[in-house]
Amino acid sequence: MRTNRVTRRNLVLGLAAIPPALSFASHEVHAIEQPNGSADAPQGISRSAIAIHQEVEFQASRQRVYHALTDARAFDRVVRLSAAVKSAMIPASAPRSHIGRRPGAGFSLFGGYVTGLQVELVHDQRIVQVWRAGSWNPGEYSLAGFVLADQGSGCRLVFDHRGFPPSEAQHLADGWHDNYWQPLAQALASA
Repeated sequence: MRTNRVTRRNLVLGLAAIPPALSFASHEVHAIEQPNGSADAPQGISRSAIAIHQEVEFQASRQRVYHALTDARAFDRVVRLSAAVKSAMIPASAPRSHIGRRPGAGFSLFGGYVTGLQVELVHDQRIVQVWRAGSWNPGEYSLAGFVLADQGSGCRLVFDHRGFPPSEAQHLADGWHDNYWQPLAQALASA
């Protein structure tokens, strides 16, 4: 497994490669997925395959969801429940998650396969990350944004992912569901 250390220089070079029109305000596809959604649920991939938009509802407060996404120990529970670990793509013995909790801090998830930097952290409301997978070419980065809102007694997470290699669209759309949303729902239900 190849891991990449994100340096400020690599970050700047990677961000320069992301098209300037990327924003988290406009959405080409609207898809609502339940964490236990059916296999035929929309994947939220834009028609041009350069963006993923997914909305997921959790039976937990936005404070708990934010904590699970920004606390390394809590996120390790999600990793252990993920399809990546269950399929042995990521060994159960892989290094633990590291998640910096301030803008500019790095993170390393899934045994170092997913790395990046925190761009914006608005407590219990929003997370924006420069995000990359270990299989991508050096210098390839994307932007991942998580917006949390109250939804009844639970939370609606609005997720946008842009700037990734276009050939990765389907793999990433499936991966967010199988490695983030489903195991996050399970971790929140068992906590």
